[in-house]
This record gives sequence, C-alpha cells and structure tokens, in this order.
Amino acid sequence: MTISVTRTDVPDGQVPTGAVPNNRTLDGRVPDGTVQYANIGGIELEAGGFLPDVTLAYETWGTLNADGSNAILVEHALTGSTHVTRGSADEEGWWEQLAGPGAPADTDRFFVVSINILGGCYGSTGPASAAPDGKPWGSRFPLVTLRDSTVAEARLADQLGIGSWFAVVGGSLGGARALEWAVTFPDRVRRCGVISAGASSTAEQIAFAQAQTLAIRQDPNFNGGDYYGGPIPEAGLALARRIAHITYRSAHELDFRFGRNAQDSEAPLQADALGDRGRYQVESYLDHQGSKLVQRFDANSYIAITEALMSHDICRGRGTLKEALARTTADFFVAAVDSDRLYFPSQSRELADALPGDVDVHVIEAPIGHDGFLTEIGQLSAQLRGHFSA
Repeated sequence: MTISVTRTDVPDGQVPTGAVPNNRTLDGRVPDGTVQYANIGGIELEAGGFLPDVTLAYETWGTLNADGSNAILVEHALTGSTHVTRGSADEEGWWEQLAGPGAPADTDRFFVVSINILGGCYGSTGPASAAPDGKPWGSRFPLVTLRDSTVAEARLADQLGIGSWFAVVGGSLGGARALEWAVTFPDRVRRCGVISAGASSTAEQIAFAQAQTLAIRQDPNFNGGDYYGGPIPEAGLALARRIAHITYRSAHELDFRFGRNAQDSEAPLQADALGDRGRYQVESYLDHQGSKLVQRFDANSYIAITEALMSHDICRGRGTLKEALARTTADFFVAAVDSDRLYFPSQSRELADALPGDVDVHVIEAPIGHDGFLTEIGQLSAQLRGHFSA
C-alpha cells in the first residue's frame, strides 16, 4: 500500500498519524515532490536481525513510461532527505543541479525517484518508528547494512513497476548505495553514478564515524537509545555533526573563510577561566552546523545510518575488488572532488581501475572539500547529460 502526504521536514521516522489525505491531482497523479509511503513487508537483515512491516518513504518527479524503462534513482547522503529537487511546491531540493526540468536527470524526460534510507528519520522505518509492541524501536533497532537498504529499495521498485533502473546515482553515502545496487542487482541497473565514494569505507573513515556515534552515545540524555518521550541527546548529536562537518570541508576553505578571526565581539584570548573565553569564527560556524542538524534529525537514525556506511564493503563475501565488480553490467560514471579529504580522489581511481572496461574519473574542481559533490555537481552537467544519453 502506498499513501501520500504533503512534504514536511519534521523527522519522526513514522508515517504521520492520519496521513491518508489523498494529494492526487484530478487525473489521478501524485504531484511531483510529494512524500509517499509504501509498506514493503518484513526484511531479514544481513547481520541477523529482522524488521517486520517495513515502510519506505519516497518522492517522485516526472512520469514513468509504459515499459518502466526511464526511471532514475537518486540516492541521498548521510543526513539528506528524499527532496532532491522542487516539485509541485516551491521548496528547494538539495541537488537541483542534478535533477529537475532541463537538468541532467531531466524530470521532463525521466521518472526520478528518491528513497529515504532504511533506518532514517524522514519517513522510512527507523529507530523512532513503532516496534510491534507499539513503543519506539530505540535501542532495539537492529543493525542495517547498505545491502539491506538495497534489498528494501528493490522491493519498492517492484511496487512502482520498475524492473530495472535507467540509472542509479548518488554522492558520498549515496554513491556507496548506488554502487551496492549495481553489484547486488546487476540486471536491474543500466547506468551507475558513483560520486565522491569508494569501494569500501576505509579504516580512517570508520574512525571518524566512530567518534561521531560515540559523541551521541555518551550524551547523558541518550539513555542507551531509549530517549523518546524524554530529553533528547541534543549535545551529542550536535557534537557528532561538528566532527563530520570538519571532514566535509577542506582546510583551505576553513582558513580562507575564517582564519584565526574572532567571532564578532567575542575574545578568544581574554578570559579569567577556561570556560569563559570567546570563540573563534570557525568555532561559531561549527556550533551553527550542529544546532541546525539537531532541529531536523534523530540521533538514533544518525547512528543507524552512520553504522550502515561503516559496513560499506563491496567485496564482502564476493572475493577481490575486481571479482566483486566483474558481476556488474552497468555503464559507470565515477567522479571525485579534487579537494576531498574524506573520500580521497584516489579511492575513486581505485574503483574505476577495478571496474570492467575503461572507466574515467571525472573531477570536480572545488576548494571546499567533500561537500563539493553537492554544491558543484553542475561542473559535470555536460558529462552527465552525455552519460544519460548514451
């Protein structure tokens, strides 16, 4: 069953109560950019857990053609939502340079789909969702891997009448998800875009991720993950975001924007006690990033999705990298940001070298670091259009 509701940025991990008001147009269509919810049944998970009655939230743009051959799946990054681009309302999407009318993923030509990852907090089943006993899953929510999320998304694709994707594309976590799709279901992915992601999460990436999840778990309000109905671990989630955001930006960009400048009238070098000093501008910037995320994201989902990304290893149980990728049949588009210090361009080159055939690595030139895959994807518009037209 699929129901639709007007978009909302309130992350509760559940289908909103009473969310059956049908937002279809007079011709029976759901307006573009409307959050919809589909129940895909129970899922046995790779790590041994089980989730019954899984719901996935998703949005679509454009029209699926008669044979279901024009569908593009756009996978969001760690804290992204399903709202890739504008729809019937004017709410800006997070990757409008990639998808929309006239964009490379042209919604006048393609049926574009974005799905909230399993474990998320933008409508898909996650830790804040009700377990069979009616209480939030909380600490009982099982470990979900990217392979599990791919299996879940394949069931939704079945419900939508999509036997194979014209393309699956994503950046960062979304790129890892796209790659997992191409390897797990090679006959269902004709083109695959892996941007600012590698074949597996490295030890350093896992280390950064562990620091973030530990920041949340050590918040006094975390309560082992069972904080629903009480104070939420705001400080821990905000600290996790600060740690992550440092890896999303380059040292050059932070120096250029902030240097050693003090924040407004604050004085970092004037204080009678350690806790009384003022902040540098870069500290204020990180505080702002942490505060923003706390307003829109669930701490348990942050842990669940981060640990799903930690699980990313395209070779697990599949042999060497070349052996794992040999099963793919998709036409690959691989890209990297030249200043990325979270997913180094060398990881993209390693992936491209191991893929069947001759795969180039397209380079986004952006001084800001990893986040350039979001803000500067327009640099590759011509190449992406060529990829989608091939």
